[in-house]
Amino acid sequence: MGSPEGLALDLAVTIRHDGHGGVADDLATPDGLTLWVRAHADALGADVGADGFTADEEVRVAVVAVRTAVRTLFARAVRPGPPSSADAGRLPSAGEALERLNAASARVPVSPCLDWPDEGLPVASHHVREGAVESERLAAALARSAIAFLAGPRRELLRACPAPRCVRYFVKEHARQEWCKPSCGNRARVARHHARRKEGQPPG
Repeated sequence: MGSPEGLALDLAVTIRHDGHGGVADDLATPDGLTLWVRAHADALGADVGADGFTADEEVRVAVVAVRTAVRTLFARAVRPGPPSSADAGRLPSAGEALERLNAASARVPVSPCLDWPDEGLPVASHHVREGAVESERLAAALARSAIAFLAGPRRELLRACPAPRCVRYFVKEHARQEWCKPSCGNRARVARHHARRKEGQPPG
């Protein structure tokens, strides 16, 4: 599920609208993180060992720290637009977020590797230092994904969904896209309709 680049966005949207006017956190427990990591095993790669992964509180805290940094930098990336309403007044400074992200990435050094089979094309990959603890390996993989996303061209397409109660970030895939998903667009249109009726204006 997802691509290595898309991991940063998938991590950020583990903070979401709960369907009842509040905010849900998919990573609030180690079990929640376990499910999320296993669902993203392909994107995380073999270095994390996501297929048989089981989170504990130490790993969860490390991942949530990376997520907080990612959402802080997403809030910066969408300027001059507003950040997600879930983040208002709750995030560290951008400088602190950068330090946190870079520190998480640096905990597990990565070496580029080249593989060139006799009957195939050369393939670049990377080798992760042996001996890193599980929390470091997962946090580093997520931090590197966020760094790649924020330094890449899709950062300019990042938006905070403006629909009522939505707290998600999304990548704008086409010029007319305004919301993260169709249900948010429907909710926004209904909210506008009710607002017009309340003000005594004709709907339209």
